Amino acid sequence: MSTRDIRARDIKARDIRAGDIRAGDIKAGDIRAGDIKARDIGTREEGRTHWRRSLFVAAPALLAAVGLGSAMATGALAVGLRIQDRPVDFTTSSLYGTQYGAAVVDQSVVRPDGTAGTERVLRMGFADGVINGLCLSQRQQIAGATYTLLLTLGDDNPGSWEIRTQNTVLDLRSATGVLDMDGIVDLNTNGADVKTVKDATGAYVVNPLDSPQHRFGIQARYAKFDRITGTAQDFQIPGVLTTPKLSLTVRPGTVACPAPAAPTGTPGTP
Repeated sequence: MSTRDIRARDIKARDIRAGDIRAGDIKAGDIRAGDIKARDIGTREEGRTHWRRSLFVAAPALLAAVGLGSAMATGALAVGLRIQDRPVDFTTSSLYGTQYGAAVVDQSVVRPDGTAGTERVLRMGFADGVINGLCLSQRQQIAGATYTLLLTLGDDNPGSWEIRTQNTVLDLRSATGVLDMDGIVDLNTNGADVKTVKDATGAYVVNPLDSPQHRFGIQARYAKFDRITGTAQDFQIPGVLTTPKLSLTVRPGTVACPAPAAPTGTPGTP
């Protein structure tokens, strides 16, 4: 079964366990740890994120983030960002990737009461991709107060597709936007048969999305998402991620990513 124009509206899963984002060879601009005061950081433990338990750990971590921003401005570091146990909201003007696959999977979670369970999510993967600006927003509770970690990547040009990725995996909780798939497109294929990445020998990795048998799956040679606003809790880029600019800010309260701009032009080759 094939199609050339599919609109993805309100793709929904329920709850997800978070994984991590690992970015290699990031060339970035700046990181700012702004609008956060030492007296506001207490000793409450919150999940397994990079926010630590007290002022004595959190304050140096913020100072280290500022130092990383300076180093990344020179392209001196390969940096990873881990996101765990909480949803992350994201927006992007456009995401274009090759060898796109998606499947419904069960993911292990730890509930707020500490018990273990599983939740059903929609897992998407790309072998190679280009992204036209990306914003990630994650809320943190520190000593009873809400703070938002805002991470923005890329430039302000809606036609540059300046961020390059490899082996991107995203577990969706919800998303709205426009999806256009091309090439050979299969809908309702067996999720365990979806193919995205290849191994060192050039053969496709078997069941790269770790889907059970007979789950709903999608396979396409190319996929392009425009003006995406969504929520995920597992956002992994274990391959390469390069961006000309990176900005990290910490703000009090709940702060959302800006609405994505409409892309202009066409993406280059991932």
